[in-house]
Amino acid sequence: MYIYIKVKEEDGQEIIEDISFQTFGCAAAIATSSMVTEMAKGKTLDEGLEITRGDVAENLDGLPPIKMHCSNLAADGLHEAIKKYREEKKSSIH
Repeated sequence: MYIYIKVKEEDGQEIIEDISFQTFGCAAAIATSSMVTEMAKGKTLDEGLEITRGDVAENLDGLPPIKMHCSNLAADGLHEAIKKYREEKKSSIH
């Protein structure tokens, strides 16, 4: 699962302007990837980091227990995309 973000700066805030995903896996993995993109688009990076694994599953009206790990992957993928964006931004300043 890969999450890609496009960020714009607006009024001193870093906003997730666009977000997409590439997922190889079951329908639950695709659904959670899609849901996390819907939840994060238009939010600040800090708000994106507040999206939890539980939030993703809840917004899908739950997942079967055997598929809960998919919501973990989606939320973790978003957090990792934000982390990488910030690292790349920081390294380009120096």
